[in-house]
Amino acid sequence: MKRIALFPGSFDPFTNGHLDVVRRGASLFDEVIIAIGNNSSKSRYLPVEQMVGMIEEVFRDEPHVSVRAYKGLTATFAREVGAKYLLRGLRNTTDFEYENTIAQANRHVNPELETVFLITSPALAAISSTIIREIHRFGGNVDDFVPFRLPAYEVPAGH
Repeated sequence: MKRIALFPGSFDPFTNGHLDVVRRGASLFDEVIIAIGNNSSKSRYLPVEQMVGMIEEVFRDEPHVSVRAYKGLTATFAREVGAKYLLRGLRNTTDFEYENTIAQANRHVNPELETVFLITSPALAAISSTIIREIHRFGGNVDDFVPFRLPAYEVPAGH
């Protein structure tokens, strides 16, 4: 039976920390699906379709890694794609508290779903999508934090 792991997140943007977790997870699972979800409590910095394309390009030579956008519950999407594992990265204890709560809820919705945590590599632990967005929004160089070049930031209409 194929071991499929879902690596869910908003990935807004996808960081080198995310890249590290996917590559390490790919050594543990037969297939890793990077699942870009729609977090109803966040407005996106970059469109989902654009992020899917950028991440697909990063993994173009890694056929066991794919990228999909989804709506709805992560646990339900995992069932739809045949994933029995959720892959998650942890940077610190705050991440653990948050991720543990989500893992319990996902397990309630889909009892066959097991969450696997990987500790972020120390050199990448300080990287967060939130910090990268702020640096980028104000014209800073984020090339050391993401595995691709981000498009120039466009100020939203009316601002």
